[in-house]
Amino acid sequence: REIEDLVVYQIGALSAVAAVQGIRLQHVKAHGALYNMAVRDRAIADAIARATAAVDRALILFGLPGSELVAAGQSFGLKTAREGFADRAYRSDGTLVPRHEAGAVIEDPEMVVNRAVSMARDRVITAIDGSRLVLEIETICVHGDTPGAASLASRIRQALTQAGVAIQPVGIS
Repeated sequence: REIEDLVVYQIGALSAVAAVQGIRLQHVKAHGALYNMAVRDRAIADAIARATAAVDRALILFGLPGSELVAAGQSFGLKTAREGFADRAYRSDGTLVPRHEAGAVIEDPEMVVNRAVSMARDRVITAIDGSRLVLEIETICVHGDTPGAASLASRIRQALTQAGVAIQPVGIS
């Protein structure tokens, strides 16, 4: 209940700030440890999805492909977007390598761009152990604290376009 209340509060506060600027929220994405816990813990995932639905059923809920968070969003009637991380390493089970482990953050810009194209075009990513994962994704994340994130996002967009990947707003089918 506490997670649900906090998420309702945060979405509501951010919605109010956005409204003052004349814009409307499009999606909800839990952050950090909460996001990672919601990948496997259905009670946490349900709390986030329930909070999102309570505030605005038109919001799109972001989550890892195959996660409890995506399943919870769908069970609450929300549109969901399965998210891939170009600048983060994956474990063989499809979860992200925790940041405190070596190799969790991918800092080589060329590798990040290539991973984004592979995720979007080929629907595969190489896990930290060398295994290949099939990922059905609809959006790609580049973390703002990744060095050169803005130019990296621009390079990813250019590479995706060159690879023939259609780029469109999240939520457009």
